[in-house]
Amino acid sequence: MNDADLDHAADLIAQADALVVAAGAGMGVDSGLPDFRGNEGFWRAYPALGRAGLDFMSMASPRSFMRDPHLAWGFYGHRLALYRRTVPHAGFGLLQRWAAQTLLGGAVFTSNVDGQFQRAGFSDQLLHECHGSLHWLQCLHGCGQSPWPADALAPDIDEDACRWRGDLPTCPGCGALARPNVLMFGDDGWLPDRHEAQARRLSDWLGRVNRPVIVEIGAGTAVPSVRHFSQLLVAAHGGQIVRINLREPAVAPAFGVGLAGGALQALQALARRLD
Repeated sequence: MNDADLDHAADLIAQADALVVAAGAGMGVDSGLPDFRGNEGFWRAYPALGRAGLDFMSMASPRSFMRDPHLAWGFYGHRLALYRRTVPHAGFGLLQRWAAQTLLGGAVFTSNVDGQFQRAGFSDQLLHECHGSLHWLQCLHGCGQSPWPADALAPDIDEDACRWRGDLPTCPGCGALARPNVLMFGDDGWLPDRHEAQARRLSDWLGRVNRPVIVEIGAGTAVPSVRHFSQLLVAAHGGQIVRINLREPAVAPAFGVGLAGGALQALQALARRLD
């Protein structure tokens, strides 16, 4: 990150009438969350799955719940417990403060399923979790039961084996196996009720915005959901992007500026200029 790019990014934020946070997996790394970049990173986080030769795509699939539900819930239950005890890093608070200083406030679009924005105090009303949330559950077999909160679920995991202990979570509607209400690979059973309601609220709010700045953080090109959203805002709302990314920060000069760095490092560097 050079001074000119930081100054440019700070100017974009200061002049915006609204701030949109567009966040991928890199947003949570500074809070201590794994980003599962490549098989080696995934297997360091879950050595039992590495020993079994199971990669992230094979675990993040509805078929994993049918094939071995105790293993699938061992993986997702461990993640749920991790997300519950993780404290969001200070960058979340900086984004909240900058959003509050704009005319129309702020909104969040994220591919993360970790619930960290809610834990940091962001409102659910303008928060679109495009891949769902691990803090919500649904029926594996689609019995018609609407998604329900996972608040009462208490994961008990054998971490050495990455397996769920005891009775598995079940659907309150039909008693069948429950699964997280997240969009998985090869997933034709995901219930997008919450996703669609969040999308409508965000779209209504964006209809009032004239010059948003999109602070895009930790969103790569491998699963480009967040980047596509940022580009849509540029095209539809005249937005400008401040792209914070350690490995892929490039932005066409007409559309904003890229900062090569981690989330917290870049946000704190911007704060020193904005303050």
